[in-house]
Amino acid sequence: MNGPVTAPVNGPAHASPGVPADPPGGRKAVAVWGIGVAVYFVAVIFRTSLGVAGLDAADRFHVGASALATFSLLQLLVYAGMQIPVGLMVDRLGTKKVLTLGAVLFTVGQLGFALSPSYGMALAARALLGCGDAMTFISVLRLGTRWFPARRGPLMAQLAGLVGMAGNLVSTLVLAPVLHGVGWTAAFAGSAVAGLVVLVPLVLFLRDHPEGHGPAPRTAGASGGFVRRQIRESWAEPGTRLGLWVHFTTQFPAMVFLLLWGMPFLVEAQGLSRTTAGGLLTLVVASNMALGLVYGQIVARRQSARIPLALGTVGLTALLWAAVLGHPGDRAPMWLLVALCLVLGGCGPASMIGFDFARPANPAERQGTASGITNMGGFLASMTTLLAVGILLDATGDNYRIAFSTVFVLQAVGVLSILRLRPLALARERERERERERAHAHATVPGPAAPPGPVPTEPGRAPA
Repeated sequence: MNGPVTAPVNGPAHASPGVPADPPGGRKAVAVWGIGVAVYFVAVIFRTSLGVAGLDAADRFHVGASALATFSLLQLLVYAGMQIPVGLMVDRLGTKKVLTLGAVLFTVGQLGFALSPSYGMALAARALLGCGDAMTFISVLRLGTRWFPARRGPLMAQLAGLVGMAGNLVSTLVLAPVLHGVGWTAAFAGSAVAGLVVLVPLVLFLRDHPEGHGPAPRTAGASGGFVRRQIRESWAEPGTRLGLWVHFTTQFPAMVFLLLWGMPFLVEAQGLSRTTAGGLLTLVVASNMALGLVYGQIVARRQSARIPLALGTVGLTALLWAAVLGHPGDRAPMWLLVALCLVLGGCGPASMIGFDFARPANPAERQGTASGITNMGGFLASMTTLLAVGILLDATGDNYRIAFSTVFVLQAVGVLSILRLRPLALARERERERERERAHAHATVPGPAAPPGPVPTEPGRAPA
């Protein structure tokens, strides 16, 4: 569940000679974008399916908590490691080819997970699924920039994120009861059919861009030197690093809860039934979808709210976790668990704020690389926490209070990094804004025609 959701992409207000006009949008754009979002929707269902099957997986493969965490850990490791390469692949091969490859990989991975007779084979299937999943979100962001006017880009990204959370909701509401009704193999193999369903329109109807709005011709000789330069220059920007740490600090508590450890915690540590626990997981997703719209509107209207909103979410999450884990007695009351799940719903929307720091810090030709770096933050934190919780559960005899205390350690590291980078990143951002205002004022003054030169980049173009 990752992508920018707020501040508009800066670009010329009107096309000038040699600069392609914005894509027109319209019904065809919605239809094409809808195909890409459907692929992402299915990928999220497959990604989060283990979250409702953690206890079943432990029984099926006869593994403990740390081995169970390895499923999600490996999947997230592959996903995070693929972010920058996928952005480069989309630029080089086009959205359709990358999305098609991703759909094939995550469908085969889900089917392999259904049929795996051993832990090792199931682990390999989960890695394959993570590889395919990694190719979807950046591709969908790319479709939004290619088919819609630049001013619509943030809205399309926000809608894509909401659709992704709907996929999470489906895995909780639909896959969980199906799994317990028809069994492991039938449930996971049956869900893999959804991958084939979205693959058909993807192959037949999806197009990378509207006619006449293709990317500028690529110069020959793009090489590893170019890749290294993109990464180096993106990382040199404090806004990119601040975006990564905001994403790192805000996203992981909810992802860890939804992806793997929420169901075991609620059932084993809190004594709830699977049905009740599933309802609380659903509450996290529903809260995420509702708060996503609220956070997006707040940040779009007041950029100064970004840091307070991100840190406020981190603080409130830490407070609720401390209240649940520190509650006297063996189990926390239901009202407190409900409050925790509602607050965890804000973690995903808060993580989107990270992209609002990375985007203005980088020119259009580095947007994909910067977004990939930012998107890695939350997944790195999630991988660390997933593994730490599993190891601590095994080491302490399933003491969830000790295991989930890992959350506070990573939050502290992230908050210190945000506070360290914030002044420099905001200063650079204000400086760039003043430069854009001066350039815009200069462009409105009539003057002699400019001499021929290189073709400018497309307005609002943001490689994913």
